[in-house]
Amino acid sequence: MSNMGKVALVTGASSGIGLAVAERLLDDGFRLYVAARSVDKMAGLVARGAVAIAMDITKEADVSAAVERIAADVGGVDLLVNNAGFGLYGPVEEISIDEARYQFEVNVFGLARLTQLLIPAMRARGSGTIVNVTSMGGKIYSHLGAWYHGTKHALEGWSDCLRLELAPFGIDVVIVEPGVIETGFGTVAARQIAERSGNGPYAGQAAAVAAAIDGTYGHGTGSDPKVIAHIVSRAARARRPRTRYVAGKYGKMLIGMRRWMSDRMFDRLIMSQTK
Repeated sequence: MSNMGKVALVTGASSGIGLAVAERLLDDGFRLYVAARSVDKMAGLVARGAVAIAMDITKEADVSAAVERIAADVGGVDLLVNNAGFGLYGPVEEISIDEARYQFEVNVFGLARLTQLLIPAMRARGSGTIVNVTSMGGKIYSHLGAWYHGTKHALEGWSDCLRLELAPFGIDVVIVEPGVIETGFGTVAARQIAERSGNGPYAGQAAAVAAAIDGTYGHGTGSDPKVIAHIVSRAARARRPRTRYVAGKYGKMLIGMRRWMSDRMFDRLIMSQTK
């Protein structure tokens, strides 16, 4: 199915998966809007014809202004890629509730508000695709990742319910579950854990988890973000996209193992990676 002339919005488009998705959608012929906190980092996309919007996904004024800008320009979007997000790692005891709340504001509530505001135009048109980038972390769990995994598990369930609500209006809701992707995710997560919990009762766990994360990401061992861009492109072109796509190193393997292993068996598997 041709995407020429269709309109897309990608959040978190200044780097990593969001940037790769935006570049692919430009290749596919979309009229593209890209959003992130830093417009300067999206200069390359602007040079290719994208429209960059400064948006902090947690700020109502920013989200509303972005939707109003798009509505004034083109009426609405055919494709929304909710990609903005980050991972907060550390012991539950040592992460403040304010920090945890902000993790949910970025990964769940900000995304939800943007989606709410863009649905009416899709519904009126009787078509549209919403792609929510979760993670294999929405199906599995990892050591010291309670708040991050909490948001991704929540987004999985939220997306499933939204899919049922919007199906009668011709709107598809698609979940994309990346595995290990070569972005800055691992570096930031490892540094957070070391800085927060390098001393104190969780120091041993923190050191082991930081080392495991550092060894998994950033060494060319993960997948290129373009694999996720390819999946989003496939979903956008499909007449009847899948409800879920898994892509990236370890994604299918770990989700499959979680499906068939007991909780205790999976606990031992995860703990074995931090010894």
